[in-house]
Amino acid sequence: MDFLKVNWLKSGLVLAIVPFLWGCEDVIDLETQTGPPLLVVDGWIYNQPGPQEIRLSKTGAYFDNAPATPALNARVWVQDNRGAIYEFKDVSSNGRYVWEVADSTMGAIGRQYTLHIEHEGEKYTAQNEIKRVPRVDSLIFTHESWPTKPEKGPKDGFIAEFYARDLEGAGDTYWIKPLRDGKPYKSNPVNISIAYDAAGSKESATDGLIFILPIRQSLTIGELFNDKDSVGVELLSINESAFRFLEQVRTEASNGGLFAVPFANIPGNIKSESGTKALGFFGASAVSRLEGRVDANTARPRR
Repeated sequence: MDFLKVNWLKSGLVLAIVPFLWGCEDVIDLETQTGPPLLVVDGWIYNQPGPQEIRLSKTGAYFDNAPATPALNARVWVQDNRGAIYEFKDVSSNGRYVWEVADSTMGAIGRQYTLHIEHEGEKYTAQNEIKRVPRVDSLIFTHESWPTKPEKGPKDGFIAEFYARDLEGAGDTYWIKPLRDGKPYKSNPVNISIAYDAAGSKESATDGLIFILPIRQSLTIGELFNDKDSVGVELLSINESAFRFLEQVRTEASNGGLFAVPFANIPGNIKSESGTKALGFFGASAVSRLEGRVDANTARPRR
């Protein structure tokens, strides 16, 4: 009887609160100030052969849902610490500035790179270095069955997991990119997977160890793989500033729901001679890559 009384009181409290919440619902028109557009840089170079790309765009108004406006007619080049200069051209006039020389590789481990941009009378620079990266030793697939069928993929399928060991010497940072059919997939910023040494943070003290389980299994995102699927991983070396930048990108991308806070621009590493603010990041990475195919006959049994 007391149990029923308590529940009745709780229900009565809820019924009393709900009309109050409805009664407090007002429409508020927000007037935001639109400042001058800022340059946004999205560029990474790698120690892999093939074209390298620097994307330039401009910021828009807070409530503007239109695609970003490309920043055109810029001069873009990268110079390494040995004096070599690499010119980037926007041949398609879409804000994608590309360096491409047949059978050539720009990036090299241990070398420093400076990005230079001249756009609308302003000069911008950013610096980075290509750090070392460990070899990905293997890909492992494990049978798995989920309680209910997910929105995508099978209910009964396979988890993909990669094995690699952090290099000895504290302070190595990495970006882990899952591949499917040879291309990155699930690229929503919410899914960014990064590691500090062999774990997710500097405080973990995992120097020189095999990457911990959540990082190893970060290839499996929201859905299981099917038999014969082509799966892979790219392990990218990044510096600590890139680690912090990607960490904040992931946090902002996950910002939503009841306890969401106002969105904020994420500090990057782009600087201007005049002090004009610019957004984005210029990164440089070495890449360790491994691909495989799911085989139901050799996959590990479910744990």
